[in-house]
Amino acid sequence: MTKLICCDLDGVLWLGPDPIPGSAEAINALRAAGHRIGYLTNNSSRTPGSVVDQLQTMGVEAVDDDVVTSAQAAAALLRERVGPGARVLACAGLGVIRALEAEGYAVVDRGPADAVVVGFHRTFDFDGLDRASTAVRAGAAFVATNVDATFPGPDGLLPGNGAIVAAVATASGRVPEVAGKPEAPTVNLVRARFAGELARGSGLMVGDRPSTDGALAAALGWPFALVLSGISDGDGGGEPVPADPPPAYVTPDLAALATRLLGAAPDR
Repeated sequence: MTKLICCDLDGVLWLGPDPIPGSAEAINALRAAGHRIGYLTNNSSRTPGSVVDQLQTMGVEAVDDDVVTSAQAAAALLRERVGPGARVLACAGLGVIRALEAEGYAVVDRGPADAVVVGFHRTFDFDGLDRASTAVRAGAAFVATNVDATFPGPDGLLPGNGAIVAAVATASGRVPEVAGKPEAPTVNLVRARFAGELARGSGLMVGDRPSTDGALAAALGWPFALVLSGISDGDGGGEPVPADPPPAYVTPDLAALATRLLGAAPDR
């Protein structure tokens, strides 16, 4: 039995502040059956603690070590680009700031800087674009937490970090290195974080976006379970369901997937 199940968050467990019906019960049933549940998010604005708080509010027990964020992946990537104590301009939210601070970087909001990390934040404006692109043009390492163009919200798709990254890339004339799903920094972080479970077998990646969650599963060598409660809806909206190779599972939501994994209904 697969012991490790890693779930995306937006579009899988919740849409904005609203839990997707049945998702909490699904996680609790999987945990009760002996699965370790990890949470992998490209939303770099969140700290692991804030993710845990939201999980607990919906009735799911979790700890910070269960959560892997693209902000953490970006901070890990920077270890290969700049030295300890380097000045890093965070064109990003609190999740990135805390992840950089945890790695010992001096977080700044304007140059000069040794590196620039661009992550999703709702306060992005012209001045932020000016400061980030100026530092990148001056030679700072340029890291994007992720390049997802959109993410699912309660009322439909919202602009994602990819839109912010595109603005900084256009203004600076530079292409960033990307840290989040499905890139190597996240692959490495997942393997290190869940090494104990992976020593006993493969994991399963659950997500709503084939281009990130499905691609991450492929990079890890895991099966992919696609839920149609977020970016992909199975009716031609959002990202289409991939055909080659197809996901190991395609279900309407996490609750239906848990039912299939736990054997209460046959695979179909």
